[in-house]
Amino acid sequence: MGGMVGTEAILDMTVIKKINPKTKTIMQHINIKKFALAWGVAGVVFYLGCIMLMATVGRDGTILFFNSLLHGLDTSAIIRMDLPWTEALIGLVEMFILGWLFGALIAAVYNISFNKKHQ
Repeated sequence: MGGMVGTEAILDMTVIKKINPKTKTIMQHINIKKFALAWGVAGVVFYLGCIMLMATVGRDGTILFFNSLLHGLDTSAIIRMDLPWTEALIGLVEMFILGWLFGALIAAVYNISFNKKHQ
């Protein structure tokens, strides 16, 4: 990495490790784009899992699953089984965007708080 004078950089998945030349400690920074992409993809997988659940267990099974997941909260009034595919596709894109934004936020806050602590 040419722009890093006096530091060694090792790319390890989404974490960049830099050795601080003064303290000889490893500083870790999260790659924001890769971390955000991971969260976006995880959101899509979660959404697809919900679609598969609804398609395989039917209305009663879906209500039972989400009622159990939400500690007995009655979800029967809000579960819709006749979702058009266009609406499902929009929901899939929205989950990716929200996941991406959430992942980027986590990585940015981590990197900012880390930089302030170790400067």
